Amino acid sequence: MTWSLHFLGVGAAHAVELGSSAAVLERDGKPLLLIDCGPDTLDRYVAAYGDVPPALFITHTHMDHVGGMERLFFRLWFDEARRGRTRLFVHAALMSWLQARVADYPGVLAEGGVNFWEAFQLVPCHRGFWLDGLWFDVFPTRHHLPQTSFGLALGGSFAYTGDTRPVPEMLARYAAGTELIAHDCGLVGNPSHTGIDDIEREYPHPLRQRLRLYHYGSADDGAALAARGYVMASTGERIALPSPTPPRPDAG
Repeated sequence: MTWSLHFLGVGAAHAVELGSSAAVLERDGKPLLLIDCGPDTLDRYVAAYGDVPPALFITHTHMDHVGGMERLFFRLWFDEARRGRTRLFVHAALMSWLQARVADYPGVLAEGGVNFWEAFQLVPCHRGFWLDGLWFDVFPTRHHLPQTSFGLALGGSFAYTGDTRPVPEMLARYAAGTELIAHDCGLVGNPSHTGIDDIEREYPHPLRQRLRLYHYGSADDGAALAARGYVMASTGERIALPSPTPPRPDAG
């Protein structure tokens, strides 16, 4: 069995030419889980796989990460074979924010009679969630207010930070082995995002060797980061992953 992480987009919110940051966990070349759904993500996903995602995890509710959910709603609702089948995993702390962002507009359909979440199989989570026999850890990250952004980890395989400042304590717990770590990083950090100086200050060298950096500001910024010896994720790239380890006894 082979595993890979397919980066549909790697850009910061303003870096539209790089695509909205989103990735797909693949098993034997088939999509298992989409991470985030920005304005252009659904088009990129359908172009790659020819169908809507079977499962989606949302890291946080900024529009460059959830702006494609209304279009996904329409694709699901008007296809009876797909309606209610896409599992949507959302940390419970995000539910009020996500409701306000994408689901609270009066009259989701002009004809009325439809609730936004009926198009999905909504699965609120806290510590993590099960998907196809795998346990995925969900952990808080540092992006704007506390409890408004969350990363994702599959033991032994990968961790995906979403938008964040450095989170060494979380990666020490959820990606302490040989996992690939997909990490938010721009050329210059700010109060809500990691910069390369933050990476070099906060993370030890062995961990930095496992990083794949995304959510950068431009192709030129990516080239500058690569020139400093870092491996950049690129739009459309598939990166091979280690195989997941069996779920921990305390999972779930």
